Parts: sequence; structure tokens; C-alpha cells
Amino acid sequence: MTNWVFLALAIVAEVVATSSLKASDGFTRLTPSLIVVVGYGVAFYLLSLALRSIPVGTAYAIWAGLGIVLVAAAGWLLFDQKLDAWGVVGMALIVSGVFVLNVLSRAGGH
Repeated sequence: MTNWVFLALAIVAEVVATSSLKASDGFTRLTPSLIVVVGYGVAFYLLSLALRSIPVGTAYAIWAGLGIVLVAAAGWLLFDQKLDAWGVVGMALIVSGVFVLNVLSRAGGH
């Protein structure tokens, strides 16, 4: 179970780092730039811990799928970026795919 917590925290760290890329303004602003570097470092370290027992394909699918949705949500909340109906449908399909992989598939490694 701990490895799933590591994966969840890795995703959060990656989302914070990716969202900070916009605020870093091309790495010209110090604080957001530091958040990017530290966030990615933490994210990859925690991902490496999660991969001790979670298959890499499963972990990466969850990482990428949830990361896409959470970064889009952060863009909407923090940077006033718009999502149209098809964007929401696409993200719902991504979340559905993560659910199928994690809950219904035997490839999930749990």
C-alpha cells in the first residue's frame, strides 16, 4: 500500500512542478523555477520508490493519465485556461482508462 501512496505523492509533486513551469516565465522567475526543479526531483524520487512493487507500465499509465487531468484542472483554476466540452470528455475517458487499468485489469500488479 505504501508504494501506491508514493505514486500518488509523485503525481502531486509532478503536477505542482508542471504548473509552476507556467509561473516560472521561461525560468526567469526564481521562486517558481526552484519549485519546478525541486518538484520534479521529488516526483521522480517518489516514482522510483513506487516502482519497487508497481509494474512500470501501470505506474506510468496512472502517472500520465492523472497528471494530464490534474494539470488541466490546475490550468483552469490558476491560469484561467478554458476547457471545452470535448476536452472534458477526453479527460473523462483518460480517468476511465486509469480506473479500468487500476481496478479491473490484472495488469495492475495488486
